[in-house]
Amino acid sequence: MSGFSTSFLVGAVLLVICAWLAACAEAGISRVSRFRAEEAVRAGKRGSQRLLALASDPIRYLNLATLIRVTCEMAAAVLVTVVCVRGFHHTWQAVLVSIGAMVLVSYVAVGVSPRTIGRQHPLNSATAASYVLLPLARVMGPIPRLLILLGNALTPGKGFREGPFASEAELRALVDLAEKDDLIEDDERRMVHSVFELGDTIVREVMVPRTDLVLIERGKTVRQALTLALRSGFSRIPVVGENEDDVVGIAYLKDLVRRTHTNRDAESEPVGQVMRPATFVPDSKPVADLLREMQQDRIHVAVVIDEYGGTAGLVTIEDILEEIVGEITDEYDRETPPVEPLPDGSYRITARLPVEELGELFGIELDDEDVETVGGLLAKALGRVPIPGSDAEVPVPAADGMPIQAIRLTAESTAGRRNRIGTLLASPVLRAAHPFADEDEARSETD
Repeated sequence: MSGFSTSFLVGAVLLVICAWLAACAEAGISRVSRFRAEEAVRAGKRGSQRLLALASDPIRYLNLATLIRVTCEMAAAVLVTVVCVRGFHHTWQAVLVSIGAMVLVSYVAVGVSPRTIGRQHPLNSATAASYVLLPLARVMGPIPRLLILLGNALTPGKGFREGPFASEAELRALVDLAEKDDLIEDDERRMVHSVFELGDTIVREVMVPRTDLVLIERGKTVRQALTLALRSGFSRIPVVGENEDDVVGIAYLKDLVRRTHTNRDAESEPVGQVMRPATFVPDSKPVADLLREMQQDRIHVAVVIDEYGGTAGLVTIEDILEEIVGEITDEYDRETPPVEPLPDGSYRITARLPVEELGELFGIELDDEDVETVGGLLAKALGRVPIPGSDAEVPVPAADGMPIQAIRLTAESTAGRRNRIGTLLASPVLRAAHPFADEDEARSETD
């Protein structure tokens, strides 16, 4: 082999080494954020100031590293091809050998190895690259950016993207990978996913439906509204006019207490004089937009209107936050067993207990086509949303020898931030004994 070919091969090896370093720098720069660079500066690590300068404009230096890698790879391929053409008699042999050699070198030495090292040690790789890229960027000036602009002009679409994520799906996948690598907790991963889903959620999906609302008529007194607020546990109660679809305002517990505290005679005033104007939103409104408006307008609750103009429900800022952080409870909430027998023969049961299981407690067959839970059964019997202290009797099917005439349900306590009924008391209502039952039994014994 001549000295000419030897020098070309040495040059090709040096170019491959430069391409290896450039690929390693690419992987390291893409993994280093400005936050991590600032942490390195605070820790006083060597070269951290250069790393911060690199992380402040990563696209510029990433493009420069890409340009260096491509240039070195192409130049090495040309040198290897020239050597092969001089060493083989047939051109096709030289072409095949040069292609095979450069594919192997580019894949292993430039494609896999340096990128693996750059991903595993991003801070060290990016810091080392900063000693070359920062001065080289000043020397080359706008050349890398001009080449990128030229590539974008020839490429359809958005061109070179200025970030590591092309879509929301890629970012979600990265969050899942971070949780898998124990970089974040599972709760944090779910919270990040919830933030993305918030943009696709509409108000109808998070509101409290109208069937669960505690309302008060406009003609009721301030004292009645205050009593209802204390019994139900709600601090904001919608005020209605002619019917449930005619929401005219919101009664705030603070306003009721303040009015009665300064003037005892105000207890007999209509609640319509104390209520505040209501904010109305369509049920198809995106939750993210509503949250932004609530923050800007400083409102806490809004009445949800359906497509026909009727009241669909109520939404609060806590309802939206629960979509991100999960169910919000307070210090009064406690876990209760589904069924708790009491000494007097009654039961303390949860409002979500199925109606069929309620019947099994008393040895009867109980079923209802309209509701599925005991809480719904009480609401149906009352004809309104139950509050603590509400009670009603649910008749049971008559059967021979069945001593139970009905089941008395009494709303006992609320649970959760929405103050829905959490537990109820269920007790049997026995059938009245026949007035002559004892006399007939005595006669049968005499006979």
